[in-house]
Order: sequence, then C-alpha cells, then structure tokens
Amino acid sequence: MMRVIAGIHKGRQLKAVPGNNTRPTTDKVKESIFQIIGPFFQGGKALDLFAGSGSLGIEALSRGMDNCIFVDKHPKAIQIIRENTSLLRLEEQSEIFRADAFRALAAVAKRELRFDLIFLDPPYSKISYLELLETIIKEQLLNDEGIIYCEHDLKDILPEQVSGLSLIKQLKYGTIGVTIYQKI
Repeated sequence: MMRVIAGIHKGRQLKAVPGNNTRPTTDKVKESIFQIIGPFFQGGKALDLFAGSGSLGIEALSRGMDNCIFVDKHPKAIQIIRENTSLLRLEEQSEIFRADAFRALAAVAKRELRFDLIFLDPPYSKISYLELLETIIKEQLLNDEGIIYCEHDLKDILPEQVSGLSLIKQLKYGTIGVTIYQKI
C-alpha cells in the first residue's frame, strides 16, 4: 500500500500501477529523500519523468510544490496517475503526458519550462542516466539550485561529475541506490 508521507495530503493512500513494470519507491526511501531535498517547499515546479503511479510528484505537491508535470510512456501508468491526482484533487496543479522521456524533455524545453525538482526513476538498466542528465542541462530545464533525484539499481554507479551539476548525496537502501544532484 502506497501513501503520501507528509504535507497537506499526509496519510492519503495512492493506487499502484498493476503488474511488474513499475517499482514504486518505498515509503522509507521517500521519507528519507524528502528530508534531504526539502522536507517542505515554498512553491516551485516539479517534473516526474518516469512517473509510474505519480507518487514522487504527488509527494512534492503535498509538500508545497506549486505544480508537477507527470510523464510516463505506459498507458496503465497514465491512467493510475490520473486516478491518483483526481483522488487528491490535484488536477489543477498537474499536467499528465504519455510520452517517451527524451521526447518529453524536448517538449518541455520547447515550452521553455524550468523546474526546481526533477525525479528520474526509470526502469533500472534500461536508460542512460548520463544522457538524461546531459539533456536536462543542455536544454536548460533546471532552475538555479534546482535538484535532480535519481533512483537506480545499486549496481549502477552514477557519475560524480556532470557538467553544470554538483553531486549532493549518494545513498543506499538495500538494492536501491539514490543519487541527488543540484544545479551549480
């Protein structure tokens, strides 16, 4: 059972995407990472790029982000994100798109959107984090001091040096690795 950990929707349950294609971020990991990236936010824009159920973006909205764009390429995930944002009455603060990650990054760049917080939690070992990070920097999608959260298989070592980003923290939770960058 997934739930919102803190903020205005604390304790509310979220639906998970059925099947084994998505791997929800555990409550323990969610609680821990939000203590690092900002227990609460004073507004801002978030991008949940491999959104799955939308739980990371919804957590950010619950904790004070103004709005969030949710992206996933799987129709079931899109349906669950719509149900979860509707359940919590977050439709006004949410945009939901079914798209490939790189196509979505190009689309938000074309709209000249900038984000304070970007979640990258792709299917493990299927996508190059370095390519995603370089695309985000090249397209100038991150506001000054903006944060990128990367959840990955512990076996995947993310680079310590990425042009335009500073590595803030690397954490381990069982078989899950978390790497957090901030724009410099």
